Amino acid sequence: MAKTTHGKRKPWVKNLYSNRDYPDNYTDVSFLKDLQTNLHVRLYTFGEAVAGITVLNNQISCITGFLILYYMMLSDSVGPTSILVPTCIITGIGYLYYRGSSLSMKLLGEDSKTLCTVLLFGYIFSPMLHTLTQAISTDTIYTTTFFVMLFNLMFSDYGLVVAMVSKAVSLNAAIFGAICLASRLSTSYHAFVLLVEAAIFFVLYPIITAATWHALCMVPIFCICCAALYYISRPVLYLYACTTLFINFACPLIFVRNQRHKFNIHGPWDEAIVEENTDKNLDENL
Repeated sequence: MAKTTHGKRKPWVKNLYSNRDYPDNYTDVSFLKDLQTNLHVRLYTFGEAVAGITVLNNQISCITGFLILYYMMLSDSVGPTSILVPTCIITGIGYLYYRGSSLSMKLLGEDSKTLCTVLLFGYIFSPMLHTLTQAISTDTIYTTTFFVMLFNLMFSDYGLVVAMVSKAVSLNAAIFGAICLASRLSTSYHAFVLLVEAAIFFVLYPIITAATWHALCMVPIFCICCAALYYISRPVLYLYACTTLFINFACPLIFVRNQRHKFNIHGPWDEAIVEENTDKNLDENL
């Protein structure tokens, strides 16, 4: 080992070219003095985890409810008008609740124009959309619908800021699935109603729930879906109920119990985070 001229080594520093008196594999005791573990880690309670996961179950129930309405029209157990009118009334009530005190005649007029435009074009193009995928086999249609609804579930916005979230992909996947299913219905009017329901379930409903969602809202939604599936298919009912209960209670329990195993390390080796200048921090950065 090389020595200095004074017989003593220089103090070790975090600089590769200043440590010539030390072997390459030397680790000083001060190397990890800036190590921090589990910095900014928040531990969640079981109640918080259960309340948070209801957002995912709400989206699963939303897809389930849409497919229930599709099956009702496919089997002619309920007429399309009997589905369209109640859902439009409920949507109108939800719109008034969502707008609240901010509702004005000007805003109501703009929203009414948008609504009439969407309904008009949907009704005009429903005969074409009804026959768009009619030549494709039913098995292929159902398989495609399963995967696009899975994409809708994966890319939906659950309130987390992550790169995977994409409202455009989620919405387009759901609308594409609705168009695929529309070709299996008997008339173009059935297809039009199904597309309207798709707009309500996958466009308007997420906007309202994002602003007013509460964990207890999951209880009536779950009961309504179970009641409808009870008369449609018992195996599907058991699958839906077991999946929902497992996600809503078993998964949070596993998550809460495994929180103690978190071990995140932070130190000078972390990548630098460059903050973007905004109106709030511009004066501070200057």
